Amino acid sequence: MSEDGTLRYKRVLLKLSGEALMGGGTSGISQEVLGALSDEIAVCHKLGVELALVVGGGNIFRGAAAEGMDRVSADHMGMLATLINALALQDALERRNITTRVLSALEIRQVAEPFLRRRALRHLEKGRVVILAAGTGNPYFTTDSAAALRAMEVKAEVLLKATKVDGIYTADPMVEPDAKLLKKVGYLEVLERGLRVMDTTAISLCMDNKLPIVVFNIRQPSNLRRILAGEDVGSVVGE
Repeated sequence: MSEDGTLRYKRVLLKLSGEALMGGGTSGISQEVLGALSDEIAVCHKLGVELALVVGGGNIFRGAAAEGMDRVSADHMGMLATLINALALQDALERRNITTRVLSALEIRQVAEPFLRRRALRHLEKGRVVILAAGTGNPYFTTDSAAALRAMEVKAEVLLKATKVDGIYTADPMVEPDAKLLKKVGYLEVLERGLRVMDTTAISLCMDNKLPIVVFNIRQPSNLRRILAGEDVGSVVGE
Protein backbone atom coordinates (compact mmCIF):
# COMPACT_ATOMS: atom_id res chain seq x y z
CA MET A 1 0.00 0.00 0.00
CA SER A 2 1.03 3.61 -0.41
CA GLU A 3 1.66 5.74 2.67
CA ASP A 4 -1.99 6.81 2.84
CA GLY A 5 -3.18 3.20 2.52
CA THR A 6 -4.53 3.52 -1.02
CA LEU A 7 -3.84 1.25 -3.97
CA ARG A 8 -1.99 2.56 -6.99
CA TYR A 9 -4.41 0.89 -9.40
CA LYS A 10 -8.13 0.40 -8.94
CA ARG A 11 -8.87 -1.58 -12.11
CA VAL A 12 -6.33 -3.76 -13.90
CA LEU A 13 -6.14 -6.33 -16.64
CA LEU A 14 -3.85 -9.27 -15.92
CA LYS A 15 -2.52 -11.25 -18.90
CA LEU A 16 -1.52 -14.83 -18.08
CA SER A 17 0.05 -17.17 -20.61
CA GLY A 18 -1.27 -20.68 -20.84
CA GLU A 19 2.29 -21.86 -20.15
CA ALA A 20 2.11 -20.13 -16.75
CA LEU A 21 -0.38 -22.80 -15.68
CA MET A 22 1.85 -25.76 -16.58
CA GLY A 23 4.32 -25.54 -13.72
CA GLY A 24 7.19 -27.93 -14.42
CA GLY A 25 5.21 -29.97 -16.92
CA THR A 26 5.21 -29.82 -20.71
CA SER A 27 1.45 -29.36 -21.12
CA GLY A 28 -1.80 -29.29 -19.20
CA ILE A 29 -2.64 -27.55 -15.94
CA SER A 30 -0.68 -27.88 -12.70
CA GLN A 31 -3.10 -27.80 -9.78
CA GLU A 32 -0.31 -26.52 -7.55
CA VAL A 33 0.42 -23.58 -9.85
CA LEU A 34 -3.28 -22.93 -10.40
CA GLY A 35 -3.83 -22.85 -6.64
CA ALA A 36 -0.92 -20.46 -6.02
CA LEU A 37 -2.11 -18.09 -8.76
CA SER A 38 -5.66 -18.18 -7.45
CA ASP A 39 -4.47 -17.46 -3.90
CA GLU A 40 -2.61 -14.38 -5.12
CA ILE A 41 -5.53 -13.16 -7.22
CA ALA A 42 -7.91 -13.72 -4.29
CA VAL A 43 -5.73 -11.62 -1.96
CA CYS A 44 -5.62 -8.77 -4.50
CA HIS A 45 -9.37 -8.97 -5.07
CA LYS A 46 -10.00 -8.71 -1.34
CA LEU A 47 -7.92 -5.52 -1.28
CA GLY A 48 -10.61 -3.94 -3.46
CA VAL A 49 -8.96 -4.15 -6.87
CA GLU A 50 -11.24 -4.72 -9.86
CA LEU A 51 -9.61 -7.56 -11.79
CA ALA A 52 -10.04 -8.67 -15.39
CA LEU A 53 -7.98 -11.61 -16.65
CA VAL A 54 -7.01 -12.77 -20.11
CA VAL A 55 -5.43 -16.22 -20.25
CA GLY A 56 -3.67 -17.89 -23.17
CA GLY A 57 -4.01 -21.49 -24.28
CA GLY A 58 -0.47 -22.54 -25.15
CA ASN A 59 -0.39 -25.21 -22.45
CA ILE A 60 -3.13 -27.06 -24.33
CA PHE A 61 -2.87 -26.04 -27.99
CA ARG A 62 -0.88 -23.43 -29.89
CA GLY A 63 -3.20 -22.47 -32.72
CA ALA A 64 -0.86 -20.39 -34.88
CA ALA A 65 1.90 -23.00 -34.63
CA ALA A 66 -0.13 -26.06 -35.62
CA GLU A 67 1.89 -27.44 -38.50
CA GLY A 68 -0.05 -28.33 -41.61
CA MET A 69 -3.43 -27.10 -40.36
CA ASP A 70 -5.53 -24.39 -41.87
CA ARG A 71 -4.63 -21.25 -39.90
CA VAL A 72 -8.21 -20.27 -39.16
CA SER A 73 -9.13 -23.74 -37.87
CA ALA A 74 -5.97 -23.89 -35.75
CA ASP A 75 -6.62 -20.45 -34.26
CA HIS A 76 -10.18 -21.40 -33.38
CA MET A 77 -8.85 -24.48 -31.59
CA GLY A 78 -6.44 -22.21 -29.70
CA MET A 79 -9.36 -20.02 -28.64
CA LEU A 80 -11.15 -23.06 -27.23
CA ALA A 81 -8.00 -23.94 -25.29
CA THR A 82 -8.13 -20.52 -23.60
CA LEU A 83 -11.70 -21.26 -22.57
CA ILE A 84 -10.58 -24.49 -20.86
CA ASN A 85 -7.99 -22.51 -18.88
CA ALA A 86 -10.56 -19.83 -18.04
CA LEU A 87 -12.95 -22.43 -16.62
CA ALA A 88 -10.13 -23.95 -14.55
CA LEU A 89 -9.29 -20.51 -13.13
CA GLN A 90 -12.95 -19.82 -12.42
CA ASP A 91 -13.29 -23.07 -10.50
CA ALA A 92 -10.13 -22.41 -8.46
CA LEU A 93 -11.20 -18.85 -7.61
CA GLU A 94 -14.74 -19.79 -6.66
CA ARG A 95 -13.36 -22.47 -4.31
CA ARG A 96 -11.73 -19.47 -2.61
CA ASN A 97 -15.11 -17.70 -2.36
CA ILE A 98 -14.33 -15.22 -5.13
CA THR A 99 -17.32 -14.54 -7.37
CA THR A 100 -16.15 -14.98 -10.95
CA ARG A 101 -17.58 -14.67 -14.44
CA VAL A 102 -16.17 -16.13 -17.66
CA LEU A 103 -16.98 -14.07 -20.75
CA SER A 104 -16.11 -15.66 -24.07
CA ALA A 105 -15.56 -14.02 -27.46
CA LEU A 106 -16.92 -17.25 -28.97
CA GLU A 107 -20.48 -17.99 -27.96
CA ILE A 108 -20.65 -21.18 -25.87
CA ARG A 109 -23.55 -20.27 -23.62
CA GLN A 110 -23.61 -23.54 -21.69
CA VAL A 111 -20.27 -22.73 -20.03
CA ALA A 112 -19.64 -18.99 -20.43
CA GLU A 113 -21.40 -15.71 -21.01
CA PRO A 114 -20.86 -14.07 -24.40
CA PHE A 115 -18.48 -11.13 -24.19
CA LEU A 116 -20.31 -7.82 -24.14
CA ARG A 117 -18.36 -4.75 -23.08
CA ARG A 118 -21.12 -3.29 -20.91
CA ARG A 119 -21.67 -6.65 -19.23
CA ALA A 120 -17.96 -6.95 -18.44
CA LEU A 121 -17.95 -3.44 -16.96
CA ARG A 122 -21.01 -4.22 -14.86
CA HIS A 123 -19.42 -7.38 -13.44
CA LEU A 124 -16.29 -5.43 -12.51
CA GLU A 125 -18.34 -2.70 -10.85
CA LYS A 126 -20.11 -5.40 -8.79
CA GLY A 127 -16.76 -6.70 -7.55
CA ARG A 128 -16.60 -9.87 -9.63
CA VAL A 129 -13.38 -11.18 -11.16
CA VAL A 130 -13.91 -11.27 -14.92
CA ILE A 131 -12.05 -13.86 -17.01
CA LEU A 132 -12.05 -12.99 -20.70
CA ALA A 133 -11.70 -16.10 -22.87
CA ALA A 134 -11.33 -16.99 -26.57
CA GLY A 135 -9.07 -14.08 -27.44
CA THR A 136 -10.72 -11.51 -29.69
CA GLY A 137 -12.89 -14.19 -31.30
CA ASN A 138 -11.02 -13.66 -34.57
CA PRO A 139 -8.20 -15.70 -36.12
CA TYR A 140 -4.78 -14.12 -36.75
CA PHE A 141 -4.88 -12.25 -33.42
CA THR A 142 -2.94 -13.45 -30.36
CA THR A 143 -4.10 -13.36 -26.76
CA ASP A 144 -1.58 -10.52 -26.26
CA SER A 145 -3.60 -8.46 -28.74
CA ALA A 146 -6.79 -9.58 -27.00
CA ALA A 147 -5.39 -8.45 -23.65
CA ALA A 148 -4.56 -4.99 -25.00
CA LEU A 149 -7.97 -4.67 -26.66
CA ARG A 150 -9.92 -5.84 -23.62
CA ALA A 151 -7.87 -3.62 -21.32
CA MET A 152 -9.00 -0.63 -23.35
CA GLU A 153 -12.60 -1.80 -23.48
CA VAL A 154 -12.94 -2.32 -19.72
CA LYS A 155 -11.06 0.93 -18.97
CA ALA A 156 -8.19 -0.74 -17.14
CA GLU A 157 -5.57 1.63 -15.74
CA VAL A 158 -2.71 -0.75 -16.53
CA LEU A 159 -2.00 -3.98 -18.38
CA LEU A 160 -0.04 -6.44 -16.23
CA LYS A 161 1.88 -9.01 -18.27
CA ALA A 162 2.78 -12.02 -16.12
CA THR A 163 5.97 -13.84 -17.15
CA LYS A 164 8.51 -16.28 -15.71
CA VAL A 165 11.33 -13.68 -15.63
CA ASP A 166 11.75 -10.46 -13.62
CA GLY A 167 10.89 -8.05 -16.42
CA ILE A 168 12.12 -6.94 -19.84
CA TYR A 169 15.69 -7.86 -20.74
CA THR A 170 17.98 -6.85 -23.60
CA ALA A 171 18.01 -10.54 -24.58
CA ASP A 172 16.55 -13.80 -23.30
CA PRO A 173 18.09 -14.16 -19.82
CA MET A 174 17.55 -17.92 -19.99
CA VAL A 175 19.93 -18.05 -22.97
CA GLU A 176 22.23 -15.08 -22.31
CA PRO A 177 23.17 -14.69 -18.63
CA ASP A 178 24.67 -11.23 -19.32
CA ALA A 179 21.35 -9.83 -20.54
CA LYS A 180 20.45 -6.55 -18.80
CA LEU A 181 17.14 -5.87 -17.07
CA LEU A 182 15.41 -2.75 -18.42
CA LYS A 183 13.28 -1.10 -15.74
CA LYS A 184 11.66 1.50 -18.02
CA VAL A 185 11.19 1.19 -21.78
CA GLY A 186 9.32 3.31 -24.31
CA TYR A 187 6.74 1.79 -26.65
CA LEU A 188 8.77 2.72 -29.73
CA GLU A 189 11.94 1.29 -28.23
CA VAL A 190 10.17 -2.04 -27.71
CA LEU A 191 9.08 -2.05 -31.36
CA GLU A 192 12.37 -0.81 -32.81
CA ARG A 193 14.57 -3.18 -30.79
CA GLY A 194 12.25 -6.14 -31.22
CA LEU A 195 12.10 -6.72 -27.47
CA ARG A 196 9.95 -9.75 -26.74
CA VAL A 197 7.33 -8.17 -24.51
CA MET A 198 4.09 -8.61 -26.40
CA ASP A 199 3.34 -8.79 -30.10
CA THR A 200 3.56 -5.62 -32.17
CA THR A 201 -0.21 -5.25 -32.50
CA ALA A 202 -0.61 -5.24 -28.71
CA ILE A 203 2.26 -2.77 -28.18
CA SER A 204 0.94 -0.43 -30.89
CA LEU A 205 -2.57 -0.51 -29.43
CA CYS A 206 -1.27 0.33 -25.95
CA MET A 207 0.93 3.09 -27.39
CA ASP A 208 -1.95 4.68 -29.30
CA ASN A 209 -4.07 4.71 -26.15
CA LYS A 210 -1.25 5.52 -23.67
CA LEU A 211 -1.91 2.38 -21.61
CA PRO A 212 1.12 1.41 -19.49
CA ILE A 213 2.30 -2.20 -19.45
CA VAL A 214 4.03 -3.74 -16.42
CA VAL A 215 5.99 -6.92 -17.14
CA PHE A 216 6.75 -8.95 -14.02
CA ASN A 217 7.57 -12.39 -12.63
CA ILE A 218 4.35 -14.10 -11.57
CA ARG A 219 6.31 -16.95 -9.98
CA GLN A 220 7.58 -14.65 -7.25
CA PRO A 221 5.03 -14.72 -4.40
CA SER A 222 3.29 -11.40 -3.68
CA ASN A 223 4.62 -9.62 -6.81
CA LEU A 224 1.09 -8.92 -8.04
CA ARG A 225 -0.06 -7.29 -4.83
CA ARG A 226 3.22 -5.33 -4.59
CA ILE A 227 2.59 -3.81 -8.03
CA LEU A 228 -0.96 -2.88 -7.06
CA ALA A 229 0.42 -1.21 -3.93
CA GLY A 230 2.75 0.93 -6.04
CA GLU A 231 6.06 -0.83 -5.44
CA ASP A 232 8.78 -0.85 -8.08
CA VAL A 233 8.40 -4.37 -9.42
CA GLY A 234 9.29 -5.62 -12.90
CA SER A 235 9.62 -3.42 -15.99
CA VAL A 236 7.31 -0.68 -17.24
CA VAL A 237 6.53 0.05 -20.88
CA GLY A 238 5.22 3.57 -21.36
CA GLU A 239 5.82 6.91 -22.99
